[in-house]
Amino acid sequence: MKNTVLITMLLCSVALISACKDKETRAEVQQAASEKSSPAAPVTPHSGFNGASGTVTETMNAAGYTYVQVDTGSEKIWAAAPQFSVNTGDNVIIPAGMAMTNYHSQSLNRDFPVVYFVEAVLNASNPADESADSATVQLPPGHPPLNGQTAPQFDLGNIVKADGGQTIAEIYSQKEQYAGNNVMVRGKVVKFSPQIMGTNWLHIQDGSGSQENGTNDLTVTSDTQVKVGDMVVIKGQLTADKDFGFGYKYSLIVEGAEVTLEQ
Repeated sequence: MKNTVLITMLLCSVALISACKDKETRAEVQQAASEKSSPAAPVTPHSGFNGASGTVTETMNAAGYTYVQVDTGSEKIWAAAPQFSVNTGDNVIIPAGMAMTNYHSQSLNRDFPVVYFVEAVLNASNPADESADSATVQLPPGHPPLNGQTAPQFDLGNIVKADGGQTIAEIYSQKEQYAGNNVMVRGKVVKFSPQIMGTNWLHIQDGSGSQENGTNDLTVTSDTQVKVGDMVVIKGQLTADKDFGFGYKYSLIVEGAEVTLEQ
């Protein structure tokens, strides 16, 4: 039972890597000069990797990244993340990320048919370990930003509060009043991470609140499929100070929300 709880918490923490607001303030990495693709084998980014777990069979560090070959039980895959502590034989969990096919590492002088570049790899054999800050590393040429998208910039000035609903700023300023109760917010989807731990994760903003204070963004989970840039109205029960363990906390989150897409 104790091991089951630990594994569940570890999986939740990995699932939250791309969704956790507290991690989103980390600076975006810039294009690398140290890692260059082979002219004969152009690097091609593509999506479609939903995460995996397994045992590390090989590992090495290069250009601020740790590369790990992981045996999932059905195949061996390569993943890379900002440098972290890991040994062969460790059990690791790799979140969803972007695949780089035909990737040549100049610093390693090695070709990889596919490498999955992710924001972090969780070492389940050493869960207290924290990977290096991604601001100190650089992505290989042609690699899209971590999480598969840049931080979008939207005009949020004309968003009207939902009838009978709240703004994000109101919810933050009165979170003790709203916690445990249903809220309704109209906002624009600024980030969307589909099917992580069986649900969709989205961040919405409505132009209210303070980016500096972190009161302008609301995290929502839902079965509804949306995309970045969609205008939505979300309804659901608000939870305050949600702690998933391993340092992943939400000041506010609406789980299992009803999401209505607006034109």
